Amino acid sequence: MDTTGCGTALVTPFMADGSIDEAALRALVNWQIDSGIDFLVACGSTGEAATLDEEEWLRVVQVVVETAAGRVPVWAGCTHNSTRTLLRLAAMLRRVRGVDAVLSANPYYNKPSQEGQFQHFLALAKTVDPMPVVLYNVPGRTAANLEPETVLRLADAAPNIEAIKEASGRLPQLSTLVHLLPRGFKVFSGDDNLALASIGVGACGLVSVASNEAPAEVGRMVRAALHNDWPQARELERRYGRLFEANFWESNPGPVKTILNLMGRATDVVRLPLAPPSAATRARLERLAGELGLLKFAPAAGDMGLY
Repeated sequence: MDTTGCGTALVTPFMADGSIDEAALRALVNWQIDSGIDFLVACGSTGEAATLDEEEWLRVVQVVVETAAGRVPVWAGCTHNSTRTLLRLAAMLRRVRGVDAVLSANPYYNKPSQEGQFQHFLALAKTVDPMPVVLYNVPGRTAANLEPETVLRLADAAPNIEAIKEASGRLPQLSTLVHLLPRGFKVFSGDDNLALASIGVGACGLVSVASNEAPAEVGRMVRAALHNDWPQARELERRYGRLFEANFWESNPGPVKTILNLMGRATDVVRLPLAPPSAATRARLERLAGELGLLKFAPAAGDMGLY
């Protein structure tokens, strides 16, 4: 896997009736690529993959791949807490031409042991081989942490397990991964607010939430750090760090979709059990987005069309 830099964990835009807004999704993908983003992730946590049915999930991946048209790599999220179901979904994903890697999070709810996670991810790797697999460690959502030693076992057991998105929020764990795994194995930060610290200890990039709203700026921050231009990287982090925090004032992707709605790029519709941010949070988000210049090109209220 040659991918490095900043990738966007794309939101899944919905119409007012809750159906997928393919036009908004295609426009979002094109804007991201035109803004210089390095890769895209479809149907991750920010994409509300847990609330998509199988047909919708597969369609979102297809739309992102078709729209990207090879201009940037596309990772497809494929996660389930039943290994048997995961393998069936992965077999479906193999039929989508143009997917560059499979991103799969820890099995949620079951709280599996390290051995259980090892067997789960190894089975996935064998099912999609030779497609690359990116492990996704996000214990805050899944109640299961993937230990660095287990990641090393997986990298040794399956050559197509080539990377990890580390979103534990634990910088020492990410540092251990960088030092423990082979040099060719890629470690990505899954936390915007730890991106520069992660790159400082050896991560090769970021899978970002905030780049949904500011792809050019977050992408420049990550690439500056990777090229050891730390003054520029720190200046960008200083400016957009407030956005990194704001995106989690309420459950992700509620705040992100609110700002994208204010920008005229998508509705703010989320699917239950998520609910839109409160009026107070929305007002705070609007003030912040205005201060950061994110609303500069937003359409006037009467020109919002569907949004």
